[in-house]
Amino acid sequence: MATYNGGKYIKDQIASILPQLKLSDELVISDDSSTDNTIEIIRSFNDKRIKIIENQQFKSPIFNFENALKHSDGDVIFLSDQDDKWSENKVEVMLSALQKYDLVVSNAFIGDGSLNIIRDSYFEWRKSRNGILKNFVRNSYLGCCMAFKRKVIQVALPFPKDIPMHDMWLGMISEIYFKPVFIKDKLMIYRRHDENATFLNEDFTSNETLSSKFKFRYNLFLAIVRRIINKKRSI
Repeated sequence: MATYNGGKYIKDQIASILPQLKLSDELVISDDSSTDNTIEIIRSFNDKRIKIIENQQFKSPIFNFENALKHSDGDVIFLSDQDDKWSENKVEVMLSALQKYDLVVSNAFIGDGSLNIIRDSYFEWRKSRNGILKNFVRNSYLGCCMAFKRKVIQVALPFPKDIPMHDMWLGMISEIYFKPVFIKDKLMIYRRHDENATFLNEDFTSNETLSSKFKFRYNLFLAIVRRIINKKRSI
């Protein structure tokens, strides 16, 4: 989990995660120097499975997530935003899918700031499915809905500096080197509000300009090519 000034919603999210974890599991939280009560709320759970990396200075959700990944020890990794809410069977269902696949993306409800459902299916809205070209043009890899085996980050890290978002990068890496799958189960409420790190308009379209979309994808293409070349050189 990557956090930054998440005090308004983070309690709900952590409370939905911890009951699904085993005693040997960990909840790794990288905090990008929050100035609100985020750290205080995290500590109030008093749970030894929570590992907090404080006082980071990334000013970026991408590299805040990268930091959390670098500090993780598990063979299976779930990504979590600070403001959503997991379904009670999220871990169980995704672990089952990971027996056959390397990276799993679940469907989700889309909720407002109070978790009222405003869209019944993230997949339906985003036309989510596998495919390198499909996801390069219109990404449907949503980080907070993803879980994957450790071998994925062994290829994906370090994150290139100019990628659009960490989840899009992880999706591209999984498409090229691993076996990803999108499952129809809605395993969380994806909370949308005014303080989200990724902004969507009221009709759930991105506010990116055409030029920024081109720049992001050009940088992503270059990053993918460089990673492929570097990986071949390392063999």
